[in-house]
Formats: sequence, structure tokens, C-alpha cells
Amino acid sequence: MRLTSSSLVLLELAASALAVPLTVDVEVGKGVTAPKPNHARANEVKQAFEQSWNGYVKHAFPHDTLHPVSNSYEDDRAAWGVTVVDALSTAIIMEKEHFVAKMLDHISKIDFTTTAKENDAISLFETNIRYLAGLLSGMPCSSTPPSLFPPLQLLSELEDGDAQLGRDTVTYTHARARALIGYDLLKGPFSGLVKDAAKVQNLLDQAKSLADSLSIAFNTTSGVPQPTVYLNPTRRHGNSSSNNIAEVGTLILEWTRLSDLSGDGKYAQLAEKAESYLLRPTGSPEAFPGMVGGDVSIADGKFINSDGGWSGGTDSFYEYLIKMYQYDPAKYGEYKDRWVLAADSTMKYLASHPTSRKDLTFLSQYSGQKTIPVSTHLASFAGGNFILGGVLLGSDKYKQFGLDLTTSYFNNYQQAPAGIGPEVFQWVDAALPANDTNNAPPPDAQKDFYAKSGFYTTAGSYILRPETSESLYYAYRLTGDRKYQDMAWQAFSAIKKVCKTGDAYAQLNDVMQTNGGGYIDQMQSFWLAETLKYLYLIFAKESDVQLQFQGGTSKYVFNTEAHPFRVKG
Repeated sequence: MRLTSSSLVLLELAASALAVPLTVDVEVGKGVTAPKPNHARANEVKQAFEQSWNGYVKHAFPHDTLHPVSNSYEDDRAAWGVTVVDALSTAIIMEKEHFVAKMLDHISKIDFTTTAKENDAISLFETNIRYLAGLLSGMPCSSTPPSLFPPLQLLSELEDGDAQLGRDTVTYTHARARALIGYDLLKGPFSGLVKDAAKVQNLLDQAKSLADSLSIAFNTTSGVPQPTVYLNPTRRHGNSSSNNIAEVGTLILEWTRLSDLSGDGKYAQLAEKAESYLLRPTGSPEAFPGMVGGDVSIADGKFINSDGGWSGGTDSFYEYLIKMYQYDPAKYGEYKDRWVLAADSTMKYLASHPTSRKDLTFLSQYSGQKTIPVSTHLASFAGGNFILGGVLLGSDKYKQFGLDLTTSYFNNYQQAPAGIGPEVFQWVDAALPANDTNNAPPPDAQKDFYAKSGFYTTAGSYILRPETSESLYYAYRLTGDRKYQDMAWQAFSAIKKVCKTGDAYAQLNDVMQTNGGGYIDQMQSFWLAETLKYLYLIFAKESDVQLQFQGGTSKYVFNTEAHPFRVKG
């Protein structure tokens, strides 16, 4: 659910959508089996992570982003080493001791108070979900000061099975005492994964330092943050007149978590103030109940349009509504209520079925009450989000809708010649009049493809995105149906075949060509943080970090960058 400017530009108006019921062959609550690991496949995904990390270290460390084709790098995220911080939780989950040690060593040296380059623009949103969340996923599981935890060496005295894999960082629980004794995400026999406790504890100090630097973004008349900050030569924010709801609404989980861990409420208060404008909208009206516009005024927090959907610029705002309820249901009931409004409106107004494949369900965009049948790879996370909401609320309708979305968006992987879904695609909505100006037919070159596939591509790139694999993970944890594992394996196999180059993995120009249409010379950090983490977890053994959707209670909530945070309580 990363937001990129290219995604926003590509989201053009096209054509639109209502619904016809669709059945999935897995009935919710029936035929459910417990998830079972596939160790061979998990190991292959782990090998892809190892190759990617080693390629990054060889050619780019400690810079931000690897160029895997030219074996060079760029510093596109403040030159703090975003790949290092973003990949940390995956390395811990995969029990890569030497990787974790190198990551923690680098993190301890980052100066989050400045940037090496003057006037280097820092994205509040991207820095929050990649850097701040990456640090927090390694934090203590409660607000208890680190000094009150038993020494790290005591972990070695635990029997196998007593130290349970906790969360996306370094956490331990004594099974017999049921008491917290360490940090998130180290497991039994791997309790010695991090030998330097000071470097683990340093993560909290670094998270506070980073948040203190970013907090200048909230210094506006309304409290709605500016999207960009600068730290060198002076601390200041940009001067945009508006911000989108994804960038405003995808702070609340991380900044609340930081307050809960540090005991300092100021971080949560900043995010809650910004979020309040989205929860109680004014200005341009909601297009449908719970479905707000995409942009708010920084001056007063009022909505300045009624355009939106589940794609770039809006997506993770809706994602975090139900995830805040998962994190702390006692406190965030209002967030749950807003998610329910949005979810019901989505099912009623935005669920769309292509004329050539009425068995598929995609999510339309909207402009006011005009729906537009266009969607993105980013939006394919929605299946998992509906499944999560269905589990938390005990609602089969949300679970089933989530499964429908998951299989429909995976259809794009099955149909595209490269075996991977495209960045942006359209269809002709079966529920809209044929003469609707938004209901654009496919171009002549894609008519036959549309007839069998149910979509046509308007931007065929693939930038190593995780969202489809993410929803497959949620679907598998709900049903235990091996077909979702097989879908994930099919996706991974295609990515491995087409994106692997040199010492790592590269992005693709065009999935409508069997060879991917050539490489885009970049490996963004979310490939390591998200895509490979979800692909690994769908095959990995049971652990505390795995979501529990079949009667148990999940101990972690995943942020939009797949960093696990221990749920409160």
C-alpha cells in the first residue's frame, strides 16, 4: 500500500461500476482446514530474500535503493539506508542472524536529525511507513521502560517452546509465566539472534529521534500535516495547500504505537488530531456513506473534493480504520464504525463486474457518485482488508467479499503474459450503460485479451509490489485452503522468472509481454519488507507472528508496509 506519485498520475478517469453476486468455491465457515507449512517453498522465498539482501549489500549498502541492472544505487529516501531499516523485520522473521546484526549496527549510526544533502525533501508518509514502522517493529511489546526488562542473556535459559515468536522485531514471552521478558520477534532456539541488547533498545531512541524530526510536518494551522519536510540546512516543512487522505490517515498506527512504547503521548496526539478531520468530514460531501474524497485542505482540514476509491492516495486510510480497531478495540471503536460504513458502501456501489467476465469482482474508483471502472495493483490489498474486518467483526459477508476480491485480482496474474498483474487496468462495467463516457471499451489491440481476461491494461509496469500476495496470505490464514498457497507460489515463480537479474530483482516495464518488456533499474525496499515477507509467511511454520483467523487471537497487526506491531492489551 505504498503511495507513489506515478500511481496517482496513472489513475485517470475511464469507466465504471455496480454489481452482480459472485460465489467463490470456498464457503466461509465450511471446509476450513488449519494452515500447514510448506517448508520447501518457504525456503525458496527465503533464498530470494537472501539474494536480494546480498545484492543490495554488495552494490548499494548503506545507500537507500539498489539499481540491480547497473549494480549501482540511489539515495531517494533521505540517504538513511531505507532498505536496511525496511528489511529488518523480514530478516528477523526469517531468522537471519548475520543480516539482523548488520542492520542493527547500521541503524545505530543513523542521524535522523539531518540529511547529508541540503534541501533533501523527505516524504512524511514514506518515511513513516518504511523507517519509523521498521524501527518500531523491533520495539518492546509494552510501554514498560527497557530498563525494567530482564537481561537479554536470560533468554538463553528458556527451554525450546518457552520463548515464542512474538512480533516484527524482538519479543519474548515466558510460556509458563505468561509474562513479557524481552523484545519482539525472536523465537525459542533463536533467542540468541540478537546478542547486543543495547542495539535493540536503541531502536526506540532512534524511533523517537525520527518522529521528533518529522513532527515539524504537523506545525500547521489545522494540524493536518504537510506531506514534505526538510531537515537541512533548517528544519521546516513544505508549503502544499492540501494533502491526500492516505498520507494523513496512514500515521495513526505508527505514532500511536510509538506513544504506547515510549510513554509519551505527544506522538499519538499529533496523529489523532490529523485523523479527526477524516473521521468527521466537512467540506465536499462523502460520495457514499463512509467514502470520502481524496484530498483535504491543510489550512482547515475540510475536504476539497469527493473523488476516491481503494487505490493510490486513499487506500491505506481505509486500511488503517479496521487495523486501529484490531490494535486497540477498546479505544478505536469509532474507527471500526467508519470502516463498516466504507465497507458497506464499497460492496454496494463500487463492486464492479466486467462485461466479459461477470465472475470477477473489481473495485471502481469514483468522482462524486460517478463510478469509474479503473483499478490498480495497489487496490488488490483490499481483499485482505475485508477478510480482516470480517474476522474481527464476525461477519461472513466481509470475509466472502474479501475472498472474491482476492481471487479476482489474482486473475490478473493468471492472465497477463508475464504471469504478474499490471500497475493500472480497466474494464467495461456490466452494470453501466454502454454509452457511459467512463465505460470505455478496450483498445483494438486488447479486445481479444479483454474477452478472456476481464480487464485490459493501461499501465503494464510491475514494481515488485506486494498487495496481491498480501491478500492471498489473508485468504490462506482464513481458510487454510491450499489453493491460496498455490496461487502465491504461482505469483512467486513468475516474479522469480521474470524479475530476477544479476545479483537481485528488478522492476518490469510491461507485464503484457512474456519477458516483462525489459527492466526498470530499481529494487524498492518494500520488495524486502512486504512482498517477500507475505510470500514467506504463507508457507512458513506457525508462530506468534502469524495472523490467527480460525478461532485464535492474532497477537500482531501488520502496518501497511507489513511491519508487525504487537496489539495492545
